[in-house]
Amino acid sequence: MITEGAGIPLAVSLTGGNRHDVTQLHTLIEAIPPVRGRRGRPRRRPDRLYADRGYDYDTHRRAVRAKGITPHIARRGTEHGSGLGVHRWVVEQTIALLHWFRRLRVRWEIRDDIHEAFMSLACAIICYRRLFR
Repeated sequence: MITEGAGIPLAVSLTGGNRHDVTQLHTLIEAIPPVRGRRGRPRRRPDRLYADRGYDYDTHRRAVRAKGITPHIARRGTEHGSGLGVHRWVVEQTIALLHWFRRLRVRWEIRDDIHEAFMSLACAIICYRRLFR
């Protein structure tokens, strides 16, 4: 899941339970819809990407930079307290909001397209609640 700064989900991807999250990084970046900026200056994607240590690979950093996004990824092997947690809690909060929906808390559907549809509906409800508060 990729969210914007206020916790509104921009892109969601469904994978198997034992897959590493970094395998979906490029797919999620490509799935981000166009973001409107100031009038006359449309932007394709957000300016910055904040990620945890699991995404700290030079190949992924280069790929994100090639898309015109500045990566802010914590380095592996360094001390905790890099300050990225201030930005990362937004994603964790949005994932917690997805668990409000009982059908998403535990996956009961065998077919992945049905589960992905429920996930899309839940993201739409989260967007609606965030925008009209």
